[in-house]
Amino acid sequence: MARHSIDTDYLEAQLRTLLAIPSPTGYTDTVVRHVTEELQRFGLDVELTRRGAIRAVRQGSRRAAARAIVSHLDTLGAQVKGLKSNGRLELVPIGTWSARFAEGARATIFAEETTYRGTILPLKASGHTFNEEVDTAPIGWPHVELRIDEIVRDAADVARLGIDVGDTVAIDPQPEFLDNGFIVSRHLDNKAGVAVMLAALDAMERAGSQTPVDIHWLFTIAEEVGVGAASILKPEVASMVAVDNGTSAPGQNSSEFGVTLAMADQTGPFDYHLTRKLARLCRDEDIRFQKDVFRYYRSDSASAVEAGHDVRTALVTFGVDASHGWERIHMDALRSLAELLTAYAVSSLEIERDLKQSGDLAGFTRQPLAEAASENADG
Repeated sequence: MARHSIDTDYLEAQLRTLLAIPSPTGYTDTVVRHVTEELQRFGLDVELTRRGAIRAVRQGSRRAAARAIVSHLDTLGAQVKGLKSNGRLELVPIGTWSARFAEGARATIFAEETTYRGTILPLKASGHTFNEEVDTAPIGWPHVELRIDEIVRDAADVARLGIDVGDTVAIDPQPEFLDNGFIVSRHLDNKAGVAVMLAALDAMERAGSQTPVDIHWLFTIAEEVGVGAASILKPEVASMVAVDNGTSAPGQNSSEFGVTLAMADQTGPFDYHLTRKLARLCRDEDIRFQKDVFRYYRSDSASAVEAGHDVRTALVTFGVDASHGWERIHMDALRSLAELLTAYAVSSLEIERDLKQSGDLAGFTRQPLAEAASENADG
């Protein structure tokens, strides 16, 4: 079989480590260092962009028509919008997430010289004071504040701590790894995707796997704010598979088990040929999968195409319950997804024309147009 055996102990250990490293968009240096060192441990040459997006190339038989596998290191978070007269902090979100999921979160404030701890609370947080108003208070970022665990009575006290407008606030992940395989934590989007990629690479290195083309292992640092893979692709990359979360929720076909293959997101359909190849690999390799379409979702693939890269794109996901909220996944999906990545990496190159960036009709792909045969057809 083309799929490799995944070391789930290694996958879990990496996920635990990644979750323990705060990395809201704009504050990703530490997690970049960790992942870079892990890639170097595998023997890969790693290069970083100016701001820290990671590109590691595992050489294959050919450089042209290279494949890329990408996930993002950054997570949701918040920034200080203002120092309030009551000694607390006004916040704005980093990325798109509801303040209803911020209420009650423990958090770290990264000030100029040091860090402070605190809790995000609704403006009316005490039932003993506000009675039923606690239940009727509106939801939104203007209606929460960050209580700092220091002696602060007003904005001047906060300023003396060195906290200022624009400081980054990281939300505690609060992870739980259950014996039944469920993992509950914030920031599984997309620390789990990064762990899946590292586990797939670990399996390939242990097996000494050869690939028909170079594989670019990419890790971006600003996906949660829409930048993603806009500026990390090299011209030789012909196909890119993004690894991220799927939304297992009412009205969706995603699952917390197996692989969820995205057919489209809010930017439109993914590449016809690449998505069907991934589905075929799942069938051939006996990897459980389902397909889904996401209406309110964009990924690293979208940012790459919108930036003008002529690259085939696909999105493979692990199902997340309550994405961008109180997230839960299952190890079954992570293992299955890592298996699919290994099968894809070693699979044969089927569209030889992709070796060139452009050309004539010779070798151009075909999509079927023939009608299905009728069951009542004569003969």
